[in-house]
Amino acid sequence: MRTIQFREAVCEAMSEEMRHDESIYLIGEEVAEYNGAYKASKGMLDEFGPKRVIDAPIAELGFAGIAVGSAMNGNRPIVEFMTFNFSLVGIDQIINNAAKMRQMSGGQFNIPIVFRGPTASAGQLGATHSQAFENWFANVPGLKVVVPSNVYDCKGLLKAAIRDNDPVIFMESEQMYGDKGEVPEGEYTIPLGVADIKREGTDVTIVSFGKIIKEAYKAADELAQEGISCEVIDLRTVRPLDQETILKSVKKTNRLVILEEAWPFGSISSEITYFVQDQAFDHLDAPIQRITTADTPAPYSPVLLQEWLPNANDVVKAVKKVLYK
Repeated sequence: MRTIQFREAVCEAMSEEMRHDESIYLIGEEVAEYNGAYKASKGMLDEFGPKRVIDAPIAELGFAGIAVGSAMNGNRPIVEFMTFNFSLVGIDQIINNAAKMRQMSGGQFNIPIVFRGPTASAGQLGATHSQAFENWFANVPGLKVVVPSNVYDCKGLLKAAIRDNDPVIFMESEQMYGDKGEVPEGEYTIPLGVADIKREGTDVTIVSFGKIIKEAYKAADELAQEGISCEVIDLRTVRPLDQETILKSVKKTNRLVILEEAWPFGSISSEITYFVQDQAFDHLDAPIQRITTADTPAPYSPVLLQEWLPNANDVVKAVKKVLYK
């Protein structure tokens, strides 16, 4: 096994798939000459040339639409948004064309396209650059939504997303591009829609995804010192959602805490809470607890931002609450 950065995992996944399939190309702002805003496409212009690594103007609606149209005509585009906050400019193409075209055409068109880039907060970026959009896109039938939390999963999931014949939203984090992790030398993919039990436990199930899951690991380590055994599940894909893995864990631990970096209303944790109480109510020994950001726009002040974001201490409190401690 070798150790690489998260940004390198993104680059390797895209490059490996592009070497195998000439219909795949990358388009977005600064992806070519600048090697990517976060250097996630470093060296790709040199290898694949300007027809397959394309610098787009600051016009998300335009280049998202071009990519959807090209997907209808046999290509497999990867669209990079410098941040998913900017995807709002092109969201009509994602929701009204990419997600719906297969059904509207009676199956005549597949849309094999990946929209990728960073989501959620990344420090002092202010309210308009610190939003999490997983639940927004997961609300749309026809879209698959992937949120990796580590380097190994990132590469395997991105390769699977690029090979998928339906549109995939692949959500990263600015604060994770420098993270390091081990990946194999050889070929591997990770199937979409399959959660991963990162840590087995017996007392409580903690479900999370994306970079915020690191706070769950910290909490689990702290709670282990008090004799509390936490099972930590990384969703990896939030649509389709791996209900089976969650339900099996809850039926074992009888308690559930959900951690996500998003506003509470209409969140992924809301959906999980619903189906768990619907399908495993008799197994619950305590009400489900969920931990989210505060229900306000993200603050700029670092002091307020620290209060706004969920953290390991919040997880510890929630776990002790479901354990009545």
